[in-house]
Amino acid sequence: MLRGHGQRRTGVLETPDRPLPGRTNPRRPDRQADVKNHKARGSGLQNSILAEQGPSRWLDSLSARIEFCKPDPRHHACGVLCLLVAFGWLSAVALQASEPAAGSLAACHEVLSEFFRRHDVPGAAVAITQRGRLVYAQGFGWADGEQRRRVTPRSLFRIASLSKPITAVAVLQLAERGRLSLDDPVFEILKYEPFLADGATFDERQRQITIRHLLQHRGGWDRDQSPDPMFQSVRFAQLLQVPPPARPEHIIRVMLGRKLDFAPGERYAYSNYGYCLLGRVIEAVSGTGYEPYVREHVLAPLGIRSMRLGKTRLPDRCEPDEVRYCDPKQGSSVFAADLGQPVPWPYGAFCLEAMDAHGGWLASATDLARFAAAFDDPDRCAVLSRASIERMVARPPAPAGSDVGDKPESFYYSLGWMNRVLADGRRINRWHTGSLPGTAAILIRRHDGRNLVALLNTRFSPRTDDLKRDVDRVLHQAADKIAPCPEIDLFQEGR
Repeated sequence: MLRGHGQRRTGVLETPDRPLPGRTNPRRPDRQADVKNHKARGSGLQNSILAEQGPSRWLDSLSARIEFCKPDPRHHACGVLCLLVAFGWLSAVALQASEPAAGSLAACHEVLSEFFRRHDVPGAAVAITQRGRLVYAQGFGWADGEQRRRVTPRSLFRIASLSKPITAVAVLQLAERGRLSLDDPVFEILKYEPFLADGATFDERQRQITIRHLLQHRGGWDRDQSPDPMFQSVRFAQLLQVPPPARPEHIIRVMLGRKLDFAPGERYAYSNYGYCLLGRVIEAVSGTGYEPYVREHVLAPLGIRSMRLGKTRLPDRCEPDEVRYCDPKQGSSVFAADLGQPVPWPYGAFCLEAMDAHGGWLASATDLARFAAAFDDPDRCAVLSRASIERMVARPPAPAGSDVGDKPESFYYSLGWMNRVLADGRRINRWHTGSLPGTAAILIRRHDGRNLVALLNTRFSPRTDDLKRDVDRVLHQAADKIAPCPEIDLFQEGR
């Protein structure tokens, strides 16, 4: 059982232009891994987390320590499961499981408990589905150590770039309903005046950027060559002489005055900004705001009602079930009220509100499990047709599909999803990750019909140099422990 943790925030501001001492390449850790890293570390059977967005460098230690009491190995697995239920760690529905299924759930729980204990994770939530049924949903540790609130499967976490598949589904739905075509030029839909400073000229190639290019990260922006504009909120606000932080429309105006890094469609390069544009496309085509459209037309039909866009600063938070984010660093505020003042990194050193369509959602582990399970049976999906789901996961043309010569690479990014073809050439794992200071998230749609979700209120562990990669591995290991559980469906219990 978790006994608590303390927290201390220290550190100094790091930006792409001012790295911390000793950093030789300040921009690489701040970005989604490039194609090479995707190839090396993308979702195989036991790996898929990739580096994500946002400036951050963790300190060598985090003064948050939590203790777990592991089940006594002398107990029979079913006895262990009953003990977990008695302490409220697992649903009583698990007691209805057959003996093999009950033992496998206990084994899964022990793998995860030991992992979070070993890595000093303050708080986490995990959900696992089998063939559309929720068979495991569990919280670990503290949602807020100061208030002694524990994480539950319904606790809300920032999910960062796991917002992208949600935005992609909304776009595909609008295309299915005839409101747009994926091959529509984006800037025939969006009418923003470019901000042309210091004699800059409009890059005419931007007229060629399509909605499909944005969905597949082929729009022409490469943050290994140019800074990620979604983390330039103060600078862009100053250019336009508006109060910081810059809003999406400000960011778009400035970016329209910048040169592209490559021709649209030429290759893949992960772009938060591209999904920012998709959020504005949804608004322009639907005639309503991004959040209300997604909540009404994507989430509500799936039975998801708690998801919403997050707020950056602690005083602005209004969700009682949201966790407290743990990051030992401090940064400089990007908000006008306390601009430049030291703030905890997750609570003011970037603007979550401007990240809505690419990284702004709050969700619980069970929310994301419902979202993933919606695509298990394409003929019964409540939000997309089979044809749209097949389009969503199809391999792009050669350059975007990361092909080399005539041989396809195992990794490709489709419409809102990362995909990894496994060694047999037939099975495919699909996934997305999210990472911001104080949060790490992953959703994996496995080839065997299982969906795995993990949400953490930290992305740092003193035990590893890559917590996100290790979370991915342990999720697969834990899921592999679970026997078929046809008699269990925690969705039916209201999870």
